[in-house]
Amino acid sequence: MKKLIYSLLVSVFTLGGLSAQEAGDKLIGVWQPSNGRSMVKIDKIGNKFYGRVVWLKEPNDENGKPRTDINNPDESLRSTPIKGYRILKDFVYDAEEGLWTDGTIYDPNNGSTYNCKIELTEENKIEIRGYVGTPVFGRTDVWTRLVKKKK
Repeated sequence: MKKLIYSLLVSVFTLGGLSAQEAGDKLIGVWQPSNGRSMVKIDKIGNKFYGRVVWLKEPNDENGKPRTDINNPDESLRSTPIKGYRILKDFVYDAEEGLWTDGTIYDPNNGSTYNCKIELTEENKIEIRGYVGTPVFGRTDVWTRLVKKKK
């Protein structure tokens, strides 16, 4: 009887962990910020989530060369192409809050990195909040998931 109860408890806790993991994995996909100038693919590496630029509306500069991170405070990184650049880093899913937290977002338009949290507000909408210090001092942008059309 003890073995049966133990097995049931292990099953309940394991399933609970899987559902939290599955909820966290809802962030995985390709997202477009509200300005429509880029697309960011969010993947899970280990137990953290990262996002990199996979498309730019204007992929080339005025000289016809791929856009680079010209505003990066680190001069050695200014020649790094924006396409492929990892702008979201180190997010972990907080199942209690239903948020992805403890991450950062990099803004190549000004070369700044901000603390960030992400909230899934609808199946295909997230609110990205970049901030300095506390979330009260920040800005929120709504990103939309790109969904493949069904044939």
